[in-house]
Amino acid sequence: MSFTSARRLAAAFSLAVLFVPAAHAGDVTFAVKNSHPNAMRLELYSQDRDYVWPGDGKDFYLDDGETKSLPISCNEGESICYGAWVDGDEGTYWGVGPGNKEKCEDCCYTCSGGETEEIDLVP
Repeated sequence: MSFTSARRLAAAFSLAVLFVPAAHAGDVTFAVKNSHPNAMRLELYSQDRDYVWPGDGKDFYLDDGETKSLPISCNEGESICYGAWVDGDEGTYWGVGPGNKEKCEDCCYTCSGGETEEIDLVP
């Protein structure tokens, strides 16, 4: 391959990379307050791909009265919903509940940086 051909190939590849849609990483922090008298567990679920935070069969744990900031890395523009439930009682839940199985209103956020308003989980 001549030097000129290699340069043309490299230029064509560079242009092709510019037009391939890529998922841009973003960060968002979920601010969550547990106002329930019992401890609870919480997971964050992507609505655009098969992904859960914190993942690997784990969940976030909030003692009664505890407020936590939960920073996550996500894809820019991705829709993320929270699911929370009383520790030991998956029938008492908020948002999309355990396993992302329920419907919800106002429990989803877009990955666009910053922090959510405080999500107050009240009985």
